[in-house]
Amino acid sequence: MADFKVIHKTKYSYEDTVAYCHNMAHMYPLTSSHQDCFRTHVTVNPKPVVSSFRRDYFGNQVFLFSVEDPHRSLEVIVESTVRTHQSLGIDLSKSTPWENIYSLIHESTLDADLLSIEYIQPSAFIAAKESYSEFARMFFTDGKPVFVAALEMTTYIYQTFQYDPKATSINTPIYQVLNERKGVCQDFSHLMIAALRSLRIPTRYVSGYLETLPPPGMQKLQGSDATHAWVSVYCPIFGWLDFDPTNGKIITEEYIITAVGRDYADVSPLKGILFGGGKHKLKVEVDVIREPI
Repeated sequence: MADFKVIHKTKYSYEDTVAYCHNMAHMYPLTSSHQDCFRTHVTVNPKPVVSSFRRDYFGNQVFLFSVEDPHRSLEVIVESTVRTHQSLGIDLSKSTPWENIYSLIHESTLDADLLSIEYIQPSAFIAAKESYSEFARMFFTDGKPVFVAALEMTTYIYQTFQYDPKATSINTPIYQVLNERKGVCQDFSHLMIAALRSLRIPTRYVSGYLETLPPPGMQKLQGSDATHAWVSVYCPIFGWLDFDPTNGKIITEEYIITAVGRDYADVSPLKGILFGGGKHKLKVEVDVIREPI
């Protein structure tokens, strides 16, 4: 169990004046079996004329706001207090053989099983390709328990792919990531999702934060943390289990979940429509601060 204070600052600076804008933010940590969100406070400058919270289709808490005063910059600061829990130890070898999952969830009458079906379908960033299936079958051999194979893929991506923020952009296709074996957490998560969905295994995209530690003897720099992404794999009876291919592990108490969806398009931290502005500069600062319990 661990307590965290998370501060997420986003600032857009515009070349020209923005007349007004409408925005949607996925920055409110979820309350789930993994964590409890006790408090979230949002500050927007300039002050919105209209703002509200609601649940989206996937169950995420979404903050909607409109700024109608002309402005040259937009700043959104979200401060949250979260308590995460240690993951329950489960025997991965007891999870269902991967070949059986598709038929089990289609024959089931349980809500959890039926709701997982949509996480098999293609989505905005994830299309079906034979090469993804071939990659998946390196790990998902006949009769292997789904969570065992998923962890093997997670470890493989971590060990053989290079983390390189300059290698990709938000629109880099998954096949390029697979061929060049370079990218960031979003890329590795999309690749893993595409591979598992190619085998008809429900897999969803998870966004959030990860506590990072400075090098030995160095002080942690303010704003040095970042948003993070990983995947969640579904198995009947067991439910969802989260894997981080960027770090080669099942998530632990230092992970904080903000939103889940089919891919990045469903859970982008901040997106919207603006009128005017021209070119812009974006600055993001994240602090994940562990607090005494």
